[in-house]
Amino acid sequence: MTVQRLTSVALEKQTWEWQGHQIQYTSVGSGQPLVLIHGFGASIGHWRKNIPVLAAAGYQVFALDLLGFGNSAKPAIDYTLELWVEMIRDFWLAKIQQPAVFVGNSIGGLICLMILAEHPEMAAGGVLLNSAGGLNHRPDELNLPLRFVMGSFAKLVGSKAIGAWLFNRVRQKARIRGSLKQVYKNPEAITDELVDLLYLPSCDPGAQAVFASVLTAPAGPRPTELLPRIQAPLLVLWGEADPWTPIAGSQIYQQLTETHNVQFVGIPDTGHCPHDERPEVVNPLILNWLKTIAH
Repeated sequence: MTVQRLTSVALEKQTWEWQGHQIQYTSVGSGQPLVLIHGFGASIGHWRKNIPVLAAAGYQVFALDLLGFGNSAKPAIDYTLELWVEMIRDFWLAKIQQPAVFVGNSIGGLICLMILAEHPEMAAGGVLLNSAGGLNHRPDELNLPLRFVMGSFAKLVGSKAIGAWLFNRVRQKARIRGSLKQVYKNPEAITDELVDLLYLPSCDPGAQAVFASVLTAPAGPRPTELLPRIQAPLLVLWGEADPWTPIAGSQIYQQLTETHNVQFVGIPDTGHCPHDERPEVVNPLILNWLKTIAH
């Protein structure tokens, strides 16, 4: 066993082989299983402020680096939400085999919704943190000029001629920090440790191809398509100052709070990653909600 790099709390990392690829994961604590699923470009370390608290409260906390991210393998394949759902399902079959609560941020939240809708036997509930509406922007959600810009950028990043140069520009630490300043409302949460968590995996061979594949991948199912199929309870937490998944996008969840087993909590002055930006708020909210769904 080695200790996962760049975490303020030492997390033992383990490796699980999936379809010939090495997947990094961690398991901490004992009790009802919780499975944490990170967002685009993130990794297990993005949950470093949550895993110890949740485990200390009596839960077995699993967190994975999705294929293509963190310290997991980065093969040159087509990346889709369906691929990651299949990966997590196989991990559940191999390591958990009892209903778990799935917790996801951004695209991790959408993956959680897909699991709850498509594999209800796996899930005791779900926690969504600023859940994405798609793996990337759907063409019909963009105006024509922006659609052209996004499409052109995706092609350039994936090109053999200038793709590596462009990707190296995008992944510079200064640019990562600049992006974080846009999506984190609390500047004190933007630490060197956080920047490194995002930067170091981008230096791995294959990272450019993963980035290009995700930018051109299908957006996946819409939350409005998945929610009617979900029976498990949901806790939806939303950083209200998020420019990537604005609070307006949470209305579909707020509308369900009176008719379905859905609890919604908006978190003021917080951006796209409330679990990392405001763990002192998010951790108690999750733990209090978990008590309400205990069997």
